[in-house]
Amino acid sequence: MNKNLVTMPVYPETPPEHIHSKSIIVIHPGSLNLRIGRASDLNPVTVLHAVARKRLKLGYKYQDSFLPSRVAVTQEMEEARLQVSHTLQSCLQSDGRRRYATPPQQIAAFNRRVQPEVLSTTGGEWTKFESDVIVGNDILRINSHEDYNIHFPYRRGDFNIHSGPGGSMTAVLADLETIWSYVLETNFNIDKKSFRLYKAVLVVPDVYNRTYLRELVTLLLVKMGFKSCFLVQDHVAATFGSGLSYACVVDVGDQKTSVSCVEDGICHRNTRVRIDYGGGDITQVFFWLLQKCAFPYKTCNEQNKLDSMLLRKLKEDFCHVNLDVCGSQERTFILKQPERPVLQYTIQVGDECIVAPLSLFTPELFEITGPKQVYTQKPSLGDPEDPHDENYLRESRKKGLKENEQNSADAFGENYLEQSGSQNVTNDDDIVVDGIDSAVITTDKDFVVNPGQILGLDQAVLQSIDRCPNEDLKRKMYGCILVVGGGMKFSGIATWLQNRISLQIPYLYRGVGYYYKSKGYGFCYGGMEGGVNNVLLRNST
Repeated sequence: MNKNLVTMPVYPETPPEHIHSKSIIVIHPGSLNLRIGRASDLNPVTVLHAVARKRLKLGYKYQDSFLPSRVAVTQEMEEARLQVSHTLQSCLQSDGRRRYATPPQQIAAFNRRVQPEVLSTTGGEWTKFESDVIVGNDILRINSHEDYNIHFPYRRGDFNIHSGPGGSMTAVLADLETIWSYVLETNFNIDKKSFRLYKAVLVVPDVYNRTYLRELVTLLLVKMGFKSCFLVQDHVAATFGSGLSYACVVDVGDQKTSVSCVEDGICHRNTRVRIDYGGGDITQVFFWLLQKCAFPYKTCNEQNKLDSMLLRKLKEDFCHVNLDVCGSQERTFILKQPERPVLQYTIQVGDECIVAPLSLFTPELFEITGPKQVYTQKPSLGDPEDPHDENYLRESRKKGLKENEQNSADAFGENYLEQSGSQNVTNDDDIVVDGIDSAVITTDKDFVVNPGQILGLDQAVLQSIDRCPNEDLKRKMYGCILVVGGGMKFSGIATWLQNRISLQIPYLYRGVGYYYKSKGYGFCYGGMEGGVNNVLLRNST
């Protein structure tokens, strides 16, 4: 026996790094707002996710709209409006009495006689900016006659790539760097040189573009210089912030609505869907309904940034899904803009306040903002700059299986090949790669959307849950539906969603009872929860 034993060096174990929550920056970008803050903060800082840049003398004028652009009203939209109105008239109040509605003509007659009350002679002055770059809420104080181009880096929940000025990938990433750096310096006193001391958590969409994620990681680590970064899907973050181990997550933002099923931190790929409508589209529907009732602020222009923010506030203050509110109601709002008198209007509104939120379930009304697209998570087509993309893993897996078969043949000799016969001959198409190719075969799992059809919110939820891999998971998802995002923050809409889904789900998954509970949760998620067996509500952060 060889007594010369070699002693291996013993290295001390590296103690785990203690990460303080104050050194973690959470970034949640949206189409309208940016929510950002330290992981230790109770609530994030919310600012307008936009940047204004001084236009060159010979440069092109370009300004992204604050609301989705409107198109001509179609006959289908009018029919959809009447359909929702008739549905509301057939509903009952909580005491069993039938609802009644005031005709729009009667409301319009009142609104035509409205004269605004002057509260002040002027609403202030426009702010004169000397800087070439303006970020966040300060954009609202820029005079529209100033030479600034306004850019929103995100549109419909994804990068705002277009053919106009500032529409390239490089320009979008530069805008994101400018906005995020400015907010961190202004609101948190973290200068660019100190970014290397912080870690970043970036909330990304559940339906994502892999190329965009790579560029975002490069932005955080290389250009901004964070110490490290972590990407988390927004629906996974929603369940984590809510304290739920599983849920069918419905995220209604300003310009997109997404649905997926999350279990134990995994967002099931086949259940993901994103639709091009949200709170901004509801605002446009509400404005259209107000105009049909002779909205007294006749010069209101949804393309004007201050008017668009006013319309959002009117939607948030007036709209609801409370069936006990019937007939016409008087509402008051104040119009305050720089270099104009401050006016107070008193108007009448009726079921228009209910019809607008219910456009989520009658998506034909969203045709007012143009055609809509439905997106699902498609397999990656490969990235030549990523050496470990899905194609590489797939091909390397196939190569490894072939080498194992060849080694087995060499070990057992020719008898192995003769006994195995043709049944052991494996083609490239027969090899299944764990977790990769299984997601590609989705011919019977695709979302059913007819040409020209817009998927309603309840249908999106039903189809998403139906694409869960097993029956037990479907039953769990029907029992817990989590609604997040500010685009669906209307009183009573959670109950409406619950009833719509309860009438359509298979009998096997129907719950026995319902209960109501109030609950708060989350770092950067506000809104409401609604489930077939579980209804949880909270105020937006």
